[in-house]
Amino acid sequence: MWRRSQLWQLSAAIALLLLSGCTGYPRLLNFPQASSGRSLNTANSELTPHLADNLIVFVSDRNGSPDIYLFDADRRQLISLPGLNALDATVSDPTISEDGRYIAYTASRYGVTDIYLYDRETSSNRNLTDALQAEVRHPAISADGERIAFAASRSGQWDVLIYNRQGRPVNP
Repeated sequence: MWRRSQLWQLSAAIALLLLSGCTGYPRLLNFPQASSGRSLNTANSELTPHLADNLIVFVSDRNGSPDIYLFDADRRQLISLPGLNALDATVSDPTISEDGRYIAYTASRYGVTDIYLYDRETSSNRNLTDALQAEVRHPAISADGERIAFAASRSGQWDVLIYNRQGRPVNP
C-alpha cells in the first residue's frame, strides 16, 4: 500500500520528468522528506503541483489547513508568499505564470468560491470573480500572466471563461 507522501513523490517526479523533457533532456529532481515543513516534500498532503521553470507552486496541509506554497527547485527552499494565505479561506488549484510573478488559484470563503490572482512583486491579492454569479474552479494562467482561464457554471453547464488581470472578461 502506498503512503500519501510516496504517492506525492511519485507524482511530482513524473511531472518533473515529463515537463523537463521539453528542455531537451529528462531531469528527475529528488527532494528528501523534511519533517520541519521547510522543504518541498513532507509527510503531509502535497496537492496539485504546477511548474514554471525552477518554481513549483502547490497546496499543502503541513500547517493544519490547506495553504499555497512556492518552492525554488534550484535553491531547494520555500519562497515566502506574504498576504496570500488567509485563515478564513480554503485554497486549491494554484497555477503560476512562466516568469513566476503571478499565481492564480481558487479560494473558498464562507461557502463562496472565487478565482484570485496573487502578484508576488506587490504581495497583493485580487479577487477576479467577485462580480460573477457562478461556481468557478480550475484556473490556468497564460505564460505572461495577462490572462486567466477557468471553468464557470452559471446554470449547471460548465463553460471556460477568460479574464484579464484586472478581473474583466476577455473577448476571444
